Amino acid sequence: MDDVEKAILISFDESGAIDSELKLQAVNFCQKIKETPSICSLCIEKLCFCKLVQVQFWCLQALQEVIRVKYGSMSLEEKNFIRKSIFSMACLEGINDKMCVVLDSPAFIKNKLSQVLVTLIYFEYPLIWSSVFVDFLPHLSKGAVVIDMFSRLLNALDDELVSMDYPRTAEEVAVAGRVKDAMRNQCVPQIVRAWYDIVSMYRNTDPETCVTVLDCMRRYVSWIDIGLIVNDAFIPLLFELILVDGLSEQLRAAAAGCVLAVVSKRMDAHSKLSLLKSLQISRVFGLVSDDNDSDLVSAIAALITGYAVEVLECSKRVNTEDAKVISMELLDEVLPTVFYVMQNCEMDAAFSIVQFLSGYVATMKTHSSLQENQMLHIGQILEVIRTQIRYDPMYRNNLDMVDMIGVEEESRMLEFRKDLFVLLRNVGRVAPEVTRIFIRNSLASAISSSSDKNAEEVEAALSLLYALGETMSDEAMRVGNGLLSELVTNLLSTRFPCHSNRLVALVYLETIARYMKFIQENVQYIPLVLAAFLDERGIHHPNIYVSRRASYLFMRIVKLLKSKLVPFIETILQSLQDVVARLTSMNLASREPGGSEDGAYVFEAIGLLIGMEDVSLEKQSDYLSSLLTPLCQQVEVTLMNAKALNPDESSLQIANIQQIIVAINALSKGFSERLVTSSRPAIGHMFKQTLDVLLQILVVFPKVEPLRTKVLSFIHRMVDTLGASVFPYLPKALEQLLAESEPKEMVGFLLLLNQLICKFSTLVRDILEEVFPTIAGRVFSAIQRVVDSSVTETNTEEIRELQELQKTLYTFLHVIATHDLSSVFLSPRSRDYLTSIMQLLLHTSCHHKDIVTRKACVQIFIKLIKDWCAKSSGEEKVPGFKSFIIETFATNCCLYSVLDKSFEFGDANTLVLFGEIVLAQKVMYEKFGDDFLVHFVSKGFPSPQNLAEQYCQKLKGNDIKALRSYYQSLIEHLRVQQNGSLVFR
Repeated sequence: MDDVEKAILISFDESGAIDSELKLQAVNFCQKIKETPSICSLCIEKLCFCKLVQVQFWCLQALQEVIRVKYGSMSLEEKNFIRKSIFSMACLEGINDKMCVVLDSPAFIKNKLSQVLVTLIYFEYPLIWSSVFVDFLPHLSKGAVVIDMFSRLLNALDDELVSMDYPRTAEEVAVAGRVKDAMRNQCVPQIVRAWYDIVSMYRNTDPETCVTVLDCMRRYVSWIDIGLIVNDAFIPLLFELILVDGLSEQLRAAAAGCVLAVVSKRMDAHSKLSLLKSLQISRVFGLVSDDNDSDLVSAIAALITGYAVEVLECSKRVNTEDAKVISMELLDEVLPTVFYVMQNCEMDAAFSIVQFLSGYVATMKTHSSLQENQMLHIGQILEVIRTQIRYDPMYRNNLDMVDMIGVEEESRMLEFRKDLFVLLRNVGRVAPEVTRIFIRNSLASAISSSSDKNAEEVEAALSLLYALGETMSDEAMRVGNGLLSELVTNLLSTRFPCHSNRLVALVYLETIARYMKFIQENVQYIPLVLAAFLDERGIHHPNIYVSRRASYLFMRIVKLLKSKLVPFIETILQSLQDVVARLTSMNLASREPGGSEDGAYVFEAIGLLIGMEDVSLEKQSDYLSSLLTPLCQQVEVTLMNAKALNPDESSLQIANIQQIIVAINALSKGFSERLVTSSRPAIGHMFKQTLDVLLQILVVFPKVEPLRTKVLSFIHRMVDTLGASVFPYLPKALEQLLAESEPKEMVGFLLLLNQLICKFSTLVRDILEEVFPTIAGRVFSAIQRVVDSSVTETNTEEIRELQELQKTLYTFLHVIATHDLSSVFLSPRSRDYLTSIMQLLLHTSCHHKDIVTRKACVQIFIKLIKDWCAKSSGEEKVPGFKSFIIETFATNCCLYSVLDKSFEFGDANTLVLFGEIVLAQKVMYEKFGDDFLVHFVSKGFPSPQNLAEQYCQKLKGNDIKALRSYYQSLIEHLRVQQNGSLVFR
């Protein structure tokens, strides 16, 4: 072994036993050898003598690289030497009277040799080396080794150059075209003849060689003359190979692959139809009914489905009546087998079941009425849908436990089913009655099965019924078209043995919810609906995921049926007693995982039920008291003992209180403001007492952010529920909330104030005057950090929270201004912040990147001008405000900010902002007259004089649209004049 061979072996070593430094030296040594002038001679010599596969591979790779990179600079002699040597190796010929050992090597070496040959063909065929393929053919008589090498060469040619399945450069596409054209003219007929002879000769003695040849041939069918294959010799041979029982499965499958390539070849629709008819494909139908897992069955399945796709495509493209009839006859012939294949065989990933069936169903839409055989096909399509949407039983436990495998399988199936349900809808439009009968029979079959092992069948039948509901209009559902009444009755009255299965239970509940429009019109079914949701099929289901979903769906059903449920309230509350007790028990440790929101939907449903005026006051009070009293008592006990709790106990009790607040909050959603304040104030009193208790949480746990958030949420709810009667509780609540609030919480606080202002307007003036100075101090101090923050900090969580706070502040100021509360800014304690507020609003109205925020700030200024400025030139309500507006706001916002190129008139939001800016000018003129006009014109219109006159004329007129239009054209004129710089500022 010489140094070169040693270096190659070391460089290829992956055992980890070689020192990394030594390995690096070996790699560098090999790289230097590649750069020597004699590299080609060295490689060919090694390939002749050395049997080490690492050395053989390295030499072939080095040759390929040298040819690719240096072909243009090689001498004629060197090219001839390489060409002759490589070709001799491939054909099992000696080089300088020495027999090369490469063809005795493993497959990957022979593949590499074929790639080197293809690299030569890339540069030399057909202009320099025109006889490469013709010269190879006589050597095929040497037997399987050379036939195998020739097939590898053709496969490599397809992979590396010809096939369009891989991305190609423009140069590669041109070379591929050149090679294919030359091969068609020169050698393709001889190659096809050789394929035929080899398969005929070796079919019984060496099936493996025949498989290699047929797999190679399959690749070439798409671009060679189809007449070379579709003739009286080759097609009978291929079908004979497919149909003869004694031959190897791989050989039969390879022959089927070749027929599929013939079937898939692109050609004129009428020619294709003739070809498809001539194949008499029905001969192979019987082969898919045996062992569905074999290679042969997979290949036949692919052939039959590929054939069906092509027939369907022809039926769309042919334009004569005869051809259409033939295509439909061929489809009718093949479809039953296609349906069998779809339901029973592993499908090729490239074949889209949905795409094919959708295409077939689309052809039916053109018929005024369906024929008997088409009705049969529709039934088979529905059967395929049912088979395909069925889960594999092997995943049953994973799906029930919702582990990672289960989650992945459910996600995959949800995605896969989307298209199938679209197909179901299309079938339903073409044959509505057939579809409904099929779904009824599927459900009946699932019901009749007594075994709990049919969970997947039941789930599929229920999913079909659910999908049917999605296709029905509200009107059709209310009326109960067709079999709907029977379907819903069967659904509601059935208890499946496999109901403990999570997926079955979920789709069962979702399907009932889907058909609630029908239940609304047919109230006799309500007891069955309630039973399904309240017993172990729904809220009491042992699986937590099912019971949670059941709670949510039940709440939606209560919302929908509402007054129709009054006779059943006692029954419902009794059924939910244990659930309510569990959700609000002090023993959180025994609860299922899921967090404090679990019981919200159950309580919301109860609230919706007992909050109706149809329920008598006495019963309503009893129901509400039986729920609120124990919950409030739990909170009071916890608050009383809070100081004595250790950290673990404290966190448990805090979680418990959170759950209670969520429950009460949800419960209160069923009670309207009118009921609790006007018609039944006693109910309102109960909620006030509850509010009193829950506000104590802010005193006892002032720094527990999740609790503060929950209490804030409850105050929001009580503002909606109690209306103005919530006022006595607000000062204390706002004081406590404001005491410890961080920027994130301040956002929530401002949103509460926005709600109060929008609901009660000027009634909250006193409350607002009390809290505004504290808010202003906190917020301005906080948002200063946004202004001061460097660019590198802008993505931190804290900065994002502060930006959110700033955004909420603008909304808050806008709500104050637009609800006649601008006097709040002028109260003695708030005046200290007036300058800061004005500067913030000014800067934002001129520069903020969010156009909607800029618009809000301009609107605030418009409202303040209207509120604070009198028309007469008497004493100013806010000293200095008039001059600030005229000299600063008008000039900076209404002129300079609009002149800036970043102000895009092509943007819809910007145009709305522009409208507000023009309105501001109108309001300023109405309030300040010539004081505004003279200053504004002197700053904005240097020349010519007529521009200023026209502007004044438009401003004094009553047509705001004309003013806006003129001002826009004026700004565009000034932009041209200033040429990008505000020269007159």
